Amino acid sequence: MRIINLIENTEGADGCAFAHGLSFYVETEKHKLLLDLGPSGETLQNARQLGIDLASIDTVILSHGHYDHSGGILPFAAVNPAAKIFMQASATGDYYADDGEHAPVRYRYIGIDKNIAGLPQVHFLHGDTVLDDELELLTIKERSHALPFTNKRLLVRVGDTFQRDEFGHEHFLVIRQNGKTVLMSGCAHNGILSILDAYTAKYGAAPDLVISGFHLMKKTDYRETELREIEEIARELKRYPTRFVTCHCTGTVAYDVMKAILGDQLEYVHSGEEVTVQYPL
Repeated sequence: MRIINLIENTEGADGCAFAHGLSFYVETEKHKLLLDLGPSGETLQNARQLGIDLASIDTVILSHGHYDHSGGILPFAAVNPAAKIFMQASATGDYYADDGEHAPVRYRYIGIDKNIAGLPQVHFLHGDTVLDDELELLTIKERSHALPFTNKRLLVRVGDTFQRDEFGHEHFLVIRQNGKTVLMSGCAHNGILSILDAYTAKYGAAPDLVISGFHLMKKTDYRETELREIEEIARELKRYPTRFVTCHCTGTVAYDVMKAILGDQLEYVHSGEEVTVQYPL
């Protein structure tokens, strides 16, 4: 198995763009797939820079309905119209961020380009889905933990009102190969602890490897209560016999806090870098 980050927030491999967003290339025994496609066509440029043949991709998984994970879908579909694209049906919703009453525009649209929904290769899902014996998509039915503090400003527009986004449009990729399991998430908006609880409840054991943003990044300074929440998440993760790789919306400050607790159990993958996948994980 090969897993390569095609784009995320921080500079990594030479010649690769970095930007607020996320995309991974995954090569298994049966598939060449993309989890998310970043904020723009720069994702495709990075793929070419890294020697990845976009025409060989057979599957695209959109982790949730935000622009920074879907901006490269339309450019990708133009060069590879055969790849199947899987997303939860609710990923086409009207998702917004509340930037505060002093922002030039308080409610900022952060959903996907509506033209994506019209692509003939898109498959809309409604909950958990088994794609084959290698790939499965997991959803959250009921969270075991409160949403992380950073999600409070993320909303969905329903008619003329803005409501808190409960992230039913988010799903998580489960990969099985050589008797090992990999769990991949885009932003873990539902909370990485709730996601792991849902995973272990369904499959009876923890995954061997988790690759995910943790959505703990802030543009302003952290409050003490927020830092304590990050520390508590890290302490909970430390209880798992799992290797964690993070990036994107975790943020470097939160990563440093978590790294101090998790040590070698936690790594950061930068734009254009490959995740070391070896057995045993």
